[in-house]
Amino acid sequence: MVNGVSSRELRVSDAEREHVIGLLQKAIGMGLLTLEEFTDRTDVALSSRTRAELNVVLADLPGMTHPEMRVRGGWGRPAADRPPLPGEPMVLTSGVGSSINRSGQWPVPRSMVIRSKWGAGVNLDFGEAVFEHERLDLRLEVVGGAVTLRVPAGGAVSVADLNTKMSSVNDRVGYQGHQGTPHIVISGYLNMAALTIKGPKR
Repeated sequence: MVNGVSSRELRVSDAEREHVIGLLQKAIGMGLLTLEEFTDRTDVALSSRTRAELNVVLADLPGMTHPEMRVRGGWGRPAADRPPLPGEPMVLTSGVGSSINRSGQWPVPRSMVIRSKWGAGVNLDFGEAVFEHERLDLRLEVVGGAVTLRVPAGGAVSVADLNTKMSSVNDRVGYQGHQGTPHIVISGYLNMAALTIKGPKR
């Protein structure tokens, strides 16, 4: 019990929903779920508000459990809602139907994490961005939707560490693996999503 509320009735965070979706992805790989079942359960997980609702999608999957996260006094503040501490990545998150957009002269840190689940799109235009370092470590954690990156003149992109599942990568400029500055190194995963890499605007 926390403040008179049972653990089953506690609200869940985006991180908890994402963890459960990751477990559902493992269940597909193990042959426990069909693609249709995965889609249905993912929709339930994304719309869940409490732990009781969230855990329903795992109830009949052997070995798939969502450990209850420790709750401290008060509701706390999600890490994504505060400015990153020195050495921490910039984290940008979008939920169902929302989008992530960056363009113009925006500051680019050493590392970023993009989290989008069934969002309206991720658009990162680095054409006029101000890079603080020669290399950007960009981690994508995207389920559904489209991601578009516009690379600045002279830049390079690597996607060797990006895992894709039922997804596509469309490199329109052939920058992958080439030397250049800045160098954007993409890792993480795309699930039922599309990544498009574009060159500078002309």
